[in-house]
Amino acid sequence: MKLSAAILTKNSKGIIGALIDNLSFCDEVVVVDDFSEDGTDIVARQHDAKVLKRQLNGNFAKQRNYALDNCSGEWILFVDSDENVSEDLKKEILTAVKSNTISGYQIKRSNQFLGKTLKYGEAGTVKLIRLARKNSGKWERNVHEYWNVKGKIGKLKECLNHNPYQSLGEFIEKINTYSSMHAKANFKEGKKSSILKIAFYPGMKFLSNYIFKKGFLDGIHGFVFALLMSIHSFLAWSKLWIMQTKIK
Repeated sequence: MKLSAAILTKNSKGIIGALIDNLSFCDEVVVVDDFSEDGTDIVARQHDAKVLKRQLNGNFAKQRNYALDNCSGEWILFVDSDENVSEDLKKEILTAVKSNTISGYQIKRSNQFLGKTLKYGEAGTVKLIRLARKNSGKWERNVHEYWNVKGKIGKLKECLNHNPYQSLGEFIEKINTYSSMHAKANFKEGKKSSILKIAFYPGMKFLSNYIFKKGFLDGIHGFVFALLMSIHSFLAWSKLWIMQTKIK
């Protein structure tokens, strides 16, 4: 039962080697590099990964589907460059791919935020289909993409470790980038912004993360995370409004 790991990356020279080594339990590791400028591709090849170069162009689904098409395994595991697989999850994955009835698996993600594992809010409840049969479905949506897998979906117990932000400044930069991509995706899908969405959605996002999903139990980290995600919402809907005004 051949298992491939797929990684999308850009400018991750300092961490890509360790991640590829972390995925040594897979039969192959395929890295799709968005034309890194720091030698990420060189390090990946040194660690025996198959490296392909392709521009992201703001579309994560197409980038993931490109990786999917270039993996040779019957089962594909998608891991981002800022994630890693625990020993317990490795064992669970190797058992899971022996199934004859499951098309794909949801995996919980353990999110680190400025040195703390968030157990509440949207970050504490993330479950993603990241392991599936190659021909079971395709990735959809430019950003906040999802793997639309057909068939029976199982759930793994162990978590995928995620440590995306090394500093508050890095998080804020990514919020700016991802809010632009989110606005473009919403525009493409025909969604409309308005003063009500710009004014009220960010506040509702904060309340959802901090109150309804109990982010307050994560202390100051939970408060800061909820606040920053509300800013992401404000920026995304504001940028969509700007796009709408330009076409009038």
